[in-house]
Amino acid sequence: MKYVILVLMLFQTLFAADATIEIVKKIKKTPKIVVADSSQNPSTIKRKFLKLLIGDLKVSTHFDVKHDYITLPFDSKDVMGSDSELVLKCKVDEEPSGRLAVRVKLVNGKNGVKFLDKSYAISKKKRYPFLAHNIAIDVNDKMGFPSIDWMSKYVIFAKYVAPGKSEIIVSDYTLSFTKTIVRGGLNIFPKWANSSQDAFYYTSYNSGKPTLYLLNLYSGAKQKILSSNGMIVCSDVSKDGSKLLITMAPHDQPDIYLYNRYNASKKRITTYKGIDVNGNFVDNESGVVFISERLGYPNIFHTSINGGRAEQMVYHGKNNSSCTTHGNYIVYSSRDAKSDVGRGVFNLYLISTKTDYIRKLTNGGKNMFPRFSDDGESVLFIKESGGVSSLGILRLNANRTFLFPLRVGKIQSIDW
Repeated sequence: MKYVILVLMLFQTLFAADATIEIVKKIKKTPKIVVADSSQNPSTIKRKFLKLLIGDLKVSTHFDVKHDYITLPFDSKDVMGSDSELVLKCKVDEEPSGRLAVRVKLVNGKNGVKFLDKSYAISKKKRYPFLAHNIAIDVNDKMGFPSIDWMSKYVIFAKYVAPGKSEIIVSDYTLSFTKTIVRGGLNIFPKWANSSQDAFYYTSYNSGKPTLYLLNLYSGAKQKILSSNGMIVCSDVSKDGSKLLITMAPHDQPDIYLYNRYNASKKRITTYKGIDVNGNFVDNESGVVFISERLGYPNIFHTSINGGRAEQMVYHGKNNSSCTTHGNYIVYSSRDAKSDVGRGVFNLYLISTKTDYIRKLTNGGKNMFPRFSDDGESVLFIKESGGVSSLGILRLNANRTFLFPLRVGKIQSIDW
């Protein structure tokens, strides 16, 4: 268990143009939009759905969204002199079978001219968040804004439920929908196996020796990948799903290994006689960024995919304990000096492997375990503040952050 403690310290610190991401919003003017309830019957699920849809439009950062929804007839062109450029009418029908059907119209707020008219349905109404997310994505696409497809992706996370016990849960990005996938014992560090999100890796400490498993999300089929003394964690997966970066400790101290799924071969990348963990592919998978305590404290280093010399990437902070990568970019968590922002504060920073530029992304609380979206324009992270564990979404191009608290338990690690 000492390795569990060590890796948790380095991953989370005890409890998340040039070659930098521009966060100057390119959209000069965000259109005003209001969501309208055009349903015939009152419904609790309808109210939740409409509130979530409003939230999705806000999180997109591409619209100036009215805080609450209004009521309008669905088929009438009358928009009641709306002061919004856009009106999104929603007709929500909760069927006795449990099916939820929604028809939407996106119209011009001045003259009622229709931009979008589409029907949606989902067989289980408890999955209504994904219905809302898909509608927001379509509205966003119809207006020609940068994609927000990441809203429809699953988030997977481990949640502590008791000492020595954790569960693995699949959710939407707002935590409005959650489903527990793995129960019993200590199950941590889930990582999606591919972009289709139909399987994931996770570490189990329930069979004596730490073991890495691959679990199919839909069939429930479980496959043992590797076991190792001390610890084993899959921290990153190549784009084609064929290669894994794994932290293992077969020689007492943890190192980064490259594991090939096709032939079950593994290659040791780091050989430092200390702690190296949390490997992430970078620079089109030609390099690896990882966390090491070779300076006497956790910091960010870079090496070739073939191993060799390790280069220090960060020169500020004394506890830089988790990171994520996209292309040439790295977002990492760092403990700020007490004199600057108070005791025990961790913030997220953005750097590039191509420049020395650093951009601070968060301010206050414990912001840990960042994860880039596939398009590199958003970052998912864990925020600890006031004893509450939340999922945070950082929209880089708009420099805005949104938080979604977990009502019960504490989030250990995340992926999306």
